Amino acid sequence: MTAERKPIKNSMRVILDSNALFVPLQFKIDIFEELKKLLGVSFDPVLLSPIKQELETLASQGPPQMRKNASCALKLAENCSLARVEYEAPPDDVIVKTACEWRCPVFTNDKQLRKRLRDINVPVIYVRQKSRLEIDGRL
Repeated sequence: MTAERKPIKNSMRVILDSNALFVPLQFKIDIFEELKKLLGVSFDPVLLSPIKQELETLASQGPPQMRKNASCALKLAENCSLARVEYEAPPDDVIVKTACEWRCPVFTNDKQLRKRLRDINVPVIYVRQKSRLEIDGRL
């Protein structure tokens, strides 16, 4: 993969789950433009290292269509800052722990993960009606 993008100073971090990077493929939504409109502030999309590893595994070992989609998602991930985290836990647990520590929103469409995050008062960004992004919770 190409060089990692540097974090944007003085901006809100937004953690992206792997499925957030599939949104442009599924729903033809420009997630970065929509996040800019939704948040109304400078933001830094962040991909956690376990999520990147998950996508790389799907891109190399998944079924043919999943490999293609995961490769596209990894290409989109080049627009994100990569945060190396060293937790030995499933990716969803890493997202919950990191979002709680950083006190930042998470972009995911995973219903179980959304519920876990909302239960600990972490704002969640998700796709609404297959056409736009919406935020659940206060920033």
